[in-house]
Amino acid sequence: MALTNGAVSRYGTAAGTGTLAALVLVGVCGSPLYVGWAEDATDPNSAGGWFLRLLAWPAWRLGSGDSGVLATDLRAILLVILTAALLYVLPAGQVARVQGSLSQFFSGWGAYVLAAGLAALLGTLLGPDPSLLGAVQAAATGAGYGFLSGWIIGTASLGGRA
Repeated sequence: MALTNGAVSRYGTAAGTGTLAALVLVGVCGSPLYVGWAEDATDPNSAGGWFLRLLAWPAWRLGSGDSGVLATDLRAILLVILTAALLYVLPAGQVARVQGSLSQFFSGWGAYVLAAGLAALLGTLLGPDPSLLGAVQAAATGAGYGFLSGWIIGTASLGGRA
């Protein structure tokens, strides 16, 4: 496709553009301002409102002393770090064999699903009230978030070279 050949591909790697998109997604949609807006101004019973609330899942609240807030901050930080790591690790062998945008898209999407699930799992286990059941339930929620919003990261991965 034309997205990987030409002017767009000179800006960086697929992993770099995907990581930047994850940082922006978590930074903007996880911000206290966005989270408050999504809770107040959207209808949870509509598809659009539900999706806008879903985007607020990696909420962060730096600077507060509450221990539950520490777990959510850790989850947001781990999501960006794990996304970067998985974007660099996952597509290397796949993209080398199959040239094309489709493999970059699915590698970025899959990396975000795995990163969100792992971030939720580790955030719960390292948080203030660790439990195995809570960690598994959080991982399922995180993977669901990654599945439904990971296409954004997959699309951003198209903007870079393999």
